[in-house]
Amino acid sequence: MAVSNPSRLAYIDWMRGLACVLMFQTHCYDSWLSPGARQSKFFMYSQLGGTFPAPLFLFLAGISFALVTEKLWKKSLPPGQIARATIRRGAEIFGFGLLFRLQEYLIAWGWAPLSDLLRVDVLNTIGLSMMLMGFVCWLALSIHRGARTRLVLVFASAGTATLISLLTPPLWTTWRPNWLPWPLESYINGVHNLGTPQAWLFPIFPWTAFAFAGLATGFILQSDWARERQTLIFLSAGTTGIGFVAAARWLDAQPRQLYAVYDYWHTSPNFFLIRVGMLLAILTASYAWCRWGPGQWGFSPLIQLGQASLLVYWVHIEFVYGRSSILPKHSQSIRSASLGLLTIFLAMLLLAFLRTRMKGRGSEVLAWFRSPARAS
Repeated sequence: MAVSNPSRLAYIDWMRGLACVLMFQTHCYDSWLSPGARQSKFFMYSQLGGTFPAPLFLFLAGISFALVTEKLWKKSLPPGQIARATIRRGAEIFGFGLLFRLQEYLIAWGWAPLSDLLRVDVLNTIGLSMMLMGFVCWLALSIHRGARTRLVLVFASAGTATLISLLTPPLWTTWRPNWLPWPLESYINGVHNLGTPQAWLFPIFPWTAFAFAGLATGFILQSDWARERQTLIFLSAGTTGIGFVAAARWLDAQPRQLYAVYDYWHTSPNFFLIRVGMLLAILTASYAWCRWGPGQWGFSPLIQLGQASLLVYWVHIEFVYGRSSILPKHSQSIRSASLGLLTIFLAMLLLAFLRTRMKGRGSEVLAWFRSPARAS
């Protein structure tokens, strides 16, 4: 696949494809490795890589949301119409998340608990994040429409991301809304039905903050000033990201903390700031890769995966965790699990290739199948 204009959209697909690859390796090793292999440093580092896919997907959802909102905004559509279009798309993604949970429950019929239907997964959170972003953009556009509208949108997005990250620690601990039914509270702090917040789920706090960080970034990247200085703006993004990492480490080292309960690895705003910094650094690297590196050479597996990320996310789960797992679960060596990972990667790459080539060509394929009948 040739990349004709890498600075515009290819870097988004490349980052989304990177998230897919990191997701594959995390899920494959988690599902297939034997108990002994799970004690290795290899497994530890593979799971560390698994901390990136969800922030990447949410951050990129925010950037893409900014692109869509920008397009509608420049058509001079009223804020309410823009909000309806974007919030409707978020509701569709949220519906896909619920449908995915139903599919997984039916496939695992007989051993999956009924509560799995209400698990807060990343698709649910992406959908909710899009609806919340639509509301914030509607509010910003309704309050201010003029020369500084973009600045208002950037500050509203960044401010919402900051607020969500700052509210996360108490909402997981001292301010827990435990008066809510657990299916609703789980969307706040991932409590599920287990009594305490679960770090393996994807509640609004803190995960939606990554989407709003991406939204602010997207509005900046879409400005005329940034478009005229793309190389400078992307290098600045990477530099800012490194600054965020340094600032977060300094804040974490301070003897005084704002919160009664401080959990650096799960709810800390400092850890959120570090991850946003790393996302900005990855953004710069992806731009460079697509602008000057191998992303310009021709077919790009990561870009291909990124163009069908929802489909490969949906399908690979069944072949890794489901009844159709291509390897027996919890019994593999690192070598055999790695071969399984390679198989999943190639299969999902082929699926993404077919998906993008067949998109919008359903009528042509149908006509091709009917043509022999006409000839006879």
